[in-house]
Amino acid sequence: MKLTDLHTHSTFSADGKSPLADMVSTAKDMGLSFYGVSEHFDTDSVSMKIFTMTDISAYFSAARALQAEVCSQTFRFLVGGEFGFSRERAAQESLLSVCERFSPDFVVNSVHIVDGHDCYFPDYFAGKTKEAAYGAYLEMVRDSLDAPYPYDIVGHIGYVSRNAPYPVRKIRYEDFPDLYDDILKTIVQKGKILEVNSSARGAESEFLPDTDVLSRYFALGGRLVSFGSDAHAVTRICEKRELILSELKKIGFTAIAVPVCGETVLCEFD
Repeated sequence: MKLTDLHTHSTFSADGKSPLADMVSTAKDMGLSFYGVSEHFDTDSVSMKIFTMTDISAYFSAARALQAEVCSQTFRFLVGGEFGFSRERAAQESLLSVCERFSPDFVVNSVHIVDGHDCYFPDYFAGKTKEAAYGAYLEMVRDSLDAPYPYDIVGHIGYVSRNAPYPVRKIRYEDFPDLYDDILKTIVQKGKILEVNSSARGAESEFLPDTDVLSRYFALGGRLVSFGSDAHAVTRICEKRELILSELKKIGFTAIAVPVCGETVLCEFD
């Protein structure tokens, strides 16, 4: 089967560890057929001084030049972005303008900020029960599906659980069945791709979302899944890929979906 990894970050993102050229060359040397970089675009995070915004013009200029240099019949480097969803209209319009000006090859739509805090950090959980903290996060995920900008992939559902302070961190389908069903049915209805993200340290899961959510998505008719390592350094590209593919096959999935400039390529399992 063709190797893919569509959710990674270089030093163009504030938390990236490896330069863009190193990320791309490593992916090519590993034999990937489709490799995507999805730098952070978090407009609401910038206003809260959590992230330094990706240098948009510099990123797309460097990435497009590299794309022209390295792409071949066997290796496709995709220039994308991870858009941090916000309910603020100005933030949504800013992300829409990125799409209009730079035409990314694909977009991962993710939720990081809930109630004014990045839900990876302790401030978000202060004074909240697990049900309240996780429920508010999932409600934001549901809202993100109606974002006005074009996106392809729904990123790392379950992110809120990665650094939560509760004795049991795992986020389960059974705890929020109505919310999850609304999210998953909407993903299917809109023809979007559900990401399986291997960066789940601290979440009490090997990947996000876990198999209970993936199984429900499949039961509801969902067939489009992507793989993302969320690698921020060359050492983590394709991390846990074989584990995730094995679990997807058990559920019944037959391919990994790769969005390429508005079209979806299906990479069938062996």
